[in-house]
Amino acid sequence: MVMDSLDVNDDRGSMPTRRLTADDAGVQEAGALLRAGKLVAIPTETVYGLGADAGDPVAVAGIYAAKARPRFNPLIAHLPDLASARREGVFGEDALTLARAFWPGPLTLVVPVARTGRVCDLARAGLESVALRVPGSALARAVLTAAGCPVAAPSANRSGRVSPTQAEHVLGDLDGRIAAVLDGGPCPVGVESTIVACLDGPPVLLRPGGLPRDAIETVLGGDLALPEAPDGAAPISPGLLASHYAPRAAVRLDAAEIRPGEAVLLFGPAMPEGLDRAAIAVNLSPAGDLAEAAAHLFADLRRLDASGAATIAVAPIPEAGLGEAIRDRLARAAAPR
Repeated sequence: MVMDSLDVNDDRGSMPTRRLTADDAGVQEAGALLRAGKLVAIPTETVYGLGADAGDPVAVAGIYAAKARPRFNPLIAHLPDLASARREGVFGEDALTLARAFWPGPLTLVVPVARTGRVCDLARAGLESVALRVPGSALARAVLTAAGCPVAAPSANRSGRVSPTQAEHVLGDLDGRIAAVLDGGPCPVGVESTIVACLDGPPVLLRPGGLPRDAIETVLGGDLALPEAPDGAAPISPGLLASHYAPRAAVRLDAAEIRPGEAVLLFGPAMPEGLDRAAIAVNLSPAGDLAEAAAHLFADLRRLDASGAATIAVAPIPEAGLGEAIRDRLARAAAPR
């Protein structure tokens, strides 16, 4: 299917989004569509990303239009390897150390933009920095190699909605608005990448994610700093809007008791009081495994939201390791909209 990346958003539903298979033919077709300026959802180890040529402002505008995404929120550019990433950004000692330790993988690095960089101003939201990632998924890297360009790829959902971890989630939000989705099955990590800024001064943790903070701090030999942006400032990386990853239902965190008719997101073997009053309950990980919980988070939120309950009550989740990323996503889902 051939569609203009902007026209698809003005003629919604006129042509369904193609579903490509995760074989060489599907990879090559996805790469060709990206080179042609079309929008293609691709699976990574974290979530499905809505890909477009990061050097093509028209294609990038198509991402913003398809997602209804604020234009001041920058996008992550995905590359197949570190050598490609170094053509897009300036890597200091800390950035190189982290890239060599954790790429390919669920880590995004925000670095100064390189003079040789192709990521357009629109994808960078006008900033002199660029967010870069080499994904851990071999399928995603194969698409990036086939495309032959940096690929901007925020999560493949409407802006502010729950991020997609299966092709069906992508189609539920974007069918008819994008050219294709490459179906690579469920995403094993299930939460977005950790974002670390390596600009002036020590590395700063901008967003917890699929790579735990302690793993990064072990490699760096010291603590990550936290951002000190003034209130109301435009974010310097994706995923920093206060209300984000939001289902339609209200979200109530650290629920020790369930109210009648609530949908319930559980974690571990402990059961809150009044669970028999719930409309529906789903357990992220009955065994209390944070990696399993992260992988299931967005799919389970979508399932609970589809029940029609007005509120999703979330049981307490520990803050250690991947729990920090899970709690971050849930706090953004619960933020005022």
